Amino acid sequence: MNTVGPGVREIRVRQTGGAFRVIYVAKFANAVYVLHCFQKKTQATAKTDLDLAQRRYRDLVKELG
Repeated sequence: MNTVGPGVREIRVRQTGGAFRVIYVAKFANAVYVLHCFQKKTQATAKTDLDLAQRRYRDLVKELG
C-alpha cells in the first residue's frame, strides 16, 4: 500500500460476516505498527480509511524521527 506510505502492507480477511482489512507497517525496528483496521462495506477502500492510515503513518514517522 504505497499510497499510504513506503513499507505499508495490508492483510485482507474474508469471512461470511464480511471483508476486513488491517493496514500495518513492519519496516521499523522492534515493532509492527497497526495503522488502521476496518470492515469493508464496498468494493473499493474508502478515501477516509486511506486518509486516516496516511495521517497515522506520517505521525509515526515523525514520532520515531
